[in-house]
Amino acid sequence: MTRYFATCARGLEPVLAAELANLRAFDIAPGRGGVAFSGPLELVYRANLYLRTAVRVLRPVFEGVVRNPDELYDAVRTIDWDEHLTPDHTIAVDCNVKNSGLTHSQYAARRVKDGICDQFRDKYGRRPSVDTEFPGMGLNLHVSHDHAVLSLDSSWDSLHKRGYRPISTRAPLNEALAAGLLLQVGYDGTRPLWDPMCGSGTFAIEAAMIALHRPPGLTRRWFAFYGWMDFDKGHWASLREDARRRMRTTLEQPIGGSDVRDDAIYFAHENAKLAGLGHLLRFEKCDLRQSRPPTATLGQLICNPPYGERIGEEAELDELYATIGDVTANQWAGWDLAIFTVNNPHTRKVRRPVRSNHPFFNGSLNCKLWQYRVD
Repeated sequence: MTRYFATCARGLEPVLAAELANLRAFDIAPGRGGVAFSGPLELVYRANLYLRTAVRVLRPVFEGVVRNPDELYDAVRTIDWDEHLTPDHTIAVDCNVKNSGLTHSQYAARRVKDGICDQFRDKYGRRPSVDTEFPGMGLNLHVSHDHAVLSLDSSWDSLHKRGYRPISTRAPLNEALAAGLLLQVGYDGTRPLWDPMCGSGTFAIEAAMIALHRPPGLTRRWFAFYGWMDFDKGHWASLREDARRRMRTTLEQPIGGSDVRDDAIYFAHENAKLAGLGHLLRFEKCDLRQSRPPTATLGQLICNPPYGERIGEEAELDELYATIGDVTANQWAGWDLAIFTVNNPHTRKVRRPVRSNHPFFNGSLNCKLWQYRVD
């Protein structure tokens, strides 16, 4: 068994832990900004393929105190890099440092690269080259309060990038976060789902992927573990084929959304097409006040209203949240309502019984997912 760490947005750790449990990971331990777990190499493949809420899946190879660039370089030199790569590999280092004697992330990344390359040069007279786009070995360095963790990055490019959203509308919701919020409210595809402020359609698209049992990494062309020395190409192909066989082709219940903006509906349609779901999802231009359930079956309403970033918007936001409460009570009675927004007082205007609220972060923004009962 090898120890791994899957990163995620803050607040999603319990949801990610549940996903890992479903993948039969061992020794699952939620932390801050991710979840540690253990398992065989196959679990790395499955994690990158199936996890909806993870950002990266890492394999730590060093953990310890480093107070300056020289100590970091020396720590890197203690690792036997022959176990992980060859001089013919390309490498790249992604680095994040905070509250540390290492003050420049780019220089810290350079010292990691120097430590690896110097070890190979001393042994073989040759060294790996650098490829920051598709490295044969991607590395992740995280340093906080002089505590450093250097990991092999099995994902490299963020797993939230599903490939269906090349153009973003304003205030986009991260795909992995959207999926996590859907899982948090217990969405599994057996009920209708509607987003009455759908923007670029992220909630609806992620909901459809859940309902169809479609792994978010299925159509991704490249993962960094392709360059690992022990990569089993045949087993990886078998896992993907098994995932395809398990997918559904039709939705059990309607999924879609509406928005008052023409550009939002255009992007929602285009993104759904790129995701291969354009024929299954319904999007329509519609003011919130005119929105209606797509079916008589009771389901899940979910939305991510504007946060209000300009001075003087407080009154507008009060009116918006009051409208959400009124519209859902009058036109969506019996549906569950979930609102994801920054932690602000405007949610009081919804005036519906609160079932629960959970804290999450959208980037650096402190947010909450509010769940209401609509009688």
